[in-house]
Amino acid sequence: MAINSGAPREPFHLSMLVNDARYRARTIQVMTFCLLVLAAGWLVDNTIRNLAALGKDFSFGFLWNTAGYDIAPHAIDYSSTSTHARAALVGLLNTLIVAAMACVTATVIGVFAGVLRLSNNWIVARLMTVYVESFRNIPALLWIIVVAAVMSEAMPAPNAFRGENPTASMLIWNSIAVTNRGIYVPVPDFSRSLGEAPSVLGGFDLNYAAILIVLALSFLTHRALVSQAERIQGATGERPATWWKSLCVFVVPVVALLYAIGFHLDYPVLKGLNFTRGLQLRNSFIALWIGLSVYTGAFIAENVRSGILAISRGQSEAAQALGLSPARTMRLVILPQALRIIVPPLISQYLNITKNTSLGLAVGYMDLRSTLGGITINQTGRELEGMLLMMLIYVSISLTISAVMNIYNSRVRLKER
Repeated sequence: MAINSGAPREPFHLSMLVNDARYRARTIQVMTFCLLVLAAGWLVDNTIRNLAALGKDFSFGFLWNTAGYDIAPHAIDYSSTSTHARAALVGLLNTLIVAAMACVTATVIGVFAGVLRLSNNWIVARLMTVYVESFRNIPALLWIIVVAAVMSEAMPAPNAFRGENPTASMLIWNSIAVTNRGIYVPVPDFSRSLGEAPSVLGGFDLNYAAILIVLALSFLTHRALVSQAERIQGATGERPATWWKSLCVFVVPVVALLYAIGFHLDYPVLKGLNFTRGLQLRNSFIALWIGLSVYTGAFIAENVRSGILAISRGQSEAAQALGLSPARTMRLVILPQALRIIVPPLISQYLNITKNTSLGLAVGYMDLRSTLGGITINQTGRELEGMLLMMLIYVSISLTISAVMNIYNSRVRLKER
């Protein structure tokens, strides 16, 4: 029996790279890649030549020179005799702290504003509309400067808390002082401190490290308890109560550790011309934190509103038919389904918050942009190396946030069969 093997294959020749549709796309891709490599090579060579003409070389050795400037606040041990690398690390931690806090508060503001904008109450809905439309259409920098101006001009000076008839008083059982120099709050202190880690490891406080380790172990134990309960439920059909075990796992070890290291609160005290002790939240930090929170919260509110509106009205009607209140319907039925729509744009808002922390330079907040990208570059003249490091750090932070949020999104999205 004869077998039809089709038309004979044409032998390969170079003209097929352009004329044959099977190879043309790959040829264009390879040529584009080669052109990009050549362009990058020319750019690097031209940069090196220009640096050589200026008497400079390309080196990151400046990171180990003495910084010679102070940074406030600093989450880890730092002084003007520390290195530029240490200063950059302090700036990075300041960036991460204000970004994390702004992400939390912006999310809370955005969720409330987004839900309330759909309220049946006409006044509440219109107030949220005014908030969203006014805040998201004004640059974030202006809101940051407005908050900084309010904190500096409208808040009382520390001497207003002095005297027999002071014109200002501390809040919440005389524990918090709001002044034009910042907000003073109690800070955790330890009478039997574990000390600090060696400077080689960063010189961080071992007390907080111990608390984090205990919390991590408690969380792992809680996961093990939940897994065991699920196995028992799968085998017997009855799920054992684990809430009291989880409560003990989280509370008892932490309380025991805090008692062992002598945990107490150190309250701010007015002494001389200013408050001492406690923790000072500087105006620059508050302005950046609140400004980014209210600005980004308006965008998150729109994401939440669009996510809720995307859910079929039949879901709400079915929940109401089962007797659920509007609040429980929103919390148990609508929001869990809307998360698959809300989370992807929420990632972009978190990335925007992280990048917009560089606006803190306008109010004197010492973040990564102000330390490595500001004073260090001005002192050392290493603008190219400094900018490359900053770009690499910001890209790393953004990729990390995206990865974490994508993992969360994959966990909360609906599983369809």
